[in-house]
Amino acid sequence: MKNTGKKEKNSNNGIPKAFIKAPKRIPLLLRIGLYIAKKETGKDLMPARMLTWYPRAAIGSGVLEMMTAKGKNNQEMRLLNLVRLQASLICSCSFCIDMNAIGILKNGITDDELAVLQGRRKVQSVDTFSLRELLALEYAISLSRTPPDLSGQFIKNLTCEFTEAEIVMLASTIASVNYWARLNQGLGIPPAGFSDRCLLYHKC
Repeated sequence: MKNTGKKEKNSNNGIPKAFIKAPKRIPLLLRIGLYIAKKETGKDLMPARMLTWYPRAAIGSGVLEMMTAKGKNNQEMRLLNLVRLQASLICSCSFCIDMNAIGILKNGITDDELAVLQGRRKVQSVDTFSLRELLALEYAISLSRTPPDLSGQFIKNLTCEFTEAEIVMLASTIASVNYWARLNQGLGIPPAGFSDRCLLYHKC
């Protein structure tokens, strides 16, 4: 069959397929990890399954995800959700956007706020973000660029509003999203269906 250079589509629902197939035989330890991930998310996660081709990457990625900040209270959970969504959108990772969109309603993220994250509205037109949230979003945008773009004034503002531990939490969260975004894009992994909201594409 002639290769057209286009990503293969699933003939049933039009969803793109990954570039490679997941392994059929998976070591017991990694199968346990997949079971735990499925129990926690309700999904058979394709990134985790793909990573089992290279067990070291699977284990390292699993530990990274387990240790990623989840938030100690409602304010922190909302802040981290905003940061993950912003980084996902900057990286244009459809899987990441889909997965992080499930917290939108739970964390009280409004349509106007989403429009700011998507670049469809100016941040000055929405007054519901706190100062800490605005700084965290700018941090996510700056760190997700190549190369990162962090001015001295921004660092001064960031360190005035956040503790050292909070800054490390934000930086590691943003870096984690960037890692998963590049991995998913590198393997051609499509969204998993966590959310019914389309935040990136006009055609869902």
